[in-house]
Amino acid sequence: MASDQTRSAILAAAERLYADRGFGDVTLRDIVAEANVNLAAVNYHFGSKDELIAELFVTRSIQTNRERLNELKAAEENGGGRASIEDIMRALVGPTLRGCLGPDREGSTAARFMIRASIESVPPIRRIKNREVDHLRKFAAAMRRAMPGRDDTELYWGLHFALAMAHHTIREKERLLRLSEGKCDLDDVRAIIDRVVTVSVMVLTMGDVPAKPAARPVVVHGRLTRQDL
Repeated sequence: MASDQTRSAILAAAERLYADRGFGDVTLRDIVAEANVNLAAVNYHFGSKDELIAELFVTRSIQTNRERLNELKAAEENGGGRASIEDIMRALVGPTLRGCLGPDREGSTAARFMIRASIESVPPIRRIKNREVDHLRKFAAAMRRAMPGRDDTELYWGLHFALAMAHHTIREKERLLRLSEGKCDLDDVRAIIDRVVTVSVMVLTMGDVPAKPAARPVVVHGRLTRQDL
């Protein structure tokens, strides 16, 4: 088998096994058996199991992030350089939700792998997520242009909450189906995106939350109580 074919076979086999069984239960020997290659080939092309997982995650993430940024660029071009906050949020969460949910996607190996990556917090994926934030900075900059008077901190929290809603929906879809007794349609991906976008925009446009007044000390007979200490 040619070197490129060997590498592709290892990646395809690893993605299938990780999607089916998770990261903890799959060994390198399982992968080489599935790919019909020897262990030396895995070490040659990837060096370790962590590097193999990282390669798979980066490859899938690049596709999603490219789609995100293309949608963001189109939204800003349509808006004359400034997209609406609704379109920005849609570009942020839409590709992720479409990539993992819906009857035409969630059965695919790629979608099941990314769902595993979202559920199982393994070190190589966690390191990549914590390191690769440049594409998110572009969304933050677009949000700043869309809402020039809004505090940067609020924009970052809004971005964070939008991503959290999208990923939690993907991770906990079975729980939501059981809880709602099937009333929440997880196959209607467009409606799910609309809901996440609506809530995200609501949070960002609702105005500043008034500061909670500081609690006053409770004084009993002119003395501070233990509650004040």
